[in-house]
Amino acid sequence: MSVIAPAITVETPEAYKATVERLQGFATRVHVDISDGEFAPSFLLGENNLYWPESWQVDVHAMVARPSEHLDRLIALKPSLIIFHAEITEDRAALVAKIKQAGIRAGVALLRTTVPSNVADVLKMVDHVMIFSGELGQYGGKASLMQIEKIRLVKAINPNVEIGWDGGVNLENAYTLTQGGVDVLNAGGAIANSDNPAGMYEALTKEINKRGVI
Repeated sequence: MSVIAPAITVETPEAYKATVERLQGFATRVHVDISDGEFAPSFLLGENNLYWPESWQVDVHAMVARPSEHLDRLIALKPSLIIFHAEITEDRAALVAKIKQAGIRAGVALLRTTVPSNVADVLKMVDHVMIFSGELGQYGGKASLMQIEKIRLVKAINPNVEIGWDGGVNLENAYTLTQGGVDVLNAGGAIANSDNPAGMYEALTKEINKRGVI
C-alpha cells in the first residue's frame, strides 16, 4: 500500500523545529532533506542538527556530492532509509554496503535526465529507488508525470525495489502516481504551504487509497 511522507526541506534549526512540531501530530513516515550547496544549489540544515520523534520512520535524502563525508553522522541518527543520488562520482557500491551493514535500508535517487539502464548496477543493490521530479533543495517543484515511465524500467532491473517519488505531489496527481507504481509519495510544498497540514495529509492519504471506478 502506498504512503504519504511529508518532506522537511529547511535551512535553519528554528525552521526545522517548527516543522517537526507541525508534523508530529499526524506524520508516521517522514522525508528529511539535507544538501551541501554543491550537488544541490542551496544549503539545507545539516545532519548535525537533525533529530525526530522515536515514533517516526525517517527517510534521509542526501543531496550531496560526497555522501561518504556525511555517512557516519547519518548512520548514527539511525534513520530507516538513507538515499543518495545515482549521479555522484563516489563508489556507490561501497556506500550501499556501509549503509546496509549498519542495519539501515539503502536508497538511490534518479534525476530527471538519468536513464535507469545507465545505473543498473546500483539499482540492483538498493532497497529503494526515488524518482526525482522536483527542484533540488526547495519546495514547489512540478511533477513531471512522464517520469512515471522510469518506474517500469527500474522494476525491470530490480522487481522488488520500493519506489519513491519526490517533486510536485499534490491532490491532482497523487492517485495517478500511486496507480503508476509509486509506493512512497514525498509531499513537500503541498503540506508545508498548507494552512491545515494535518488536513492536507489526510486528504492526500485518502486520495491515494481511493478505489478506481470502471
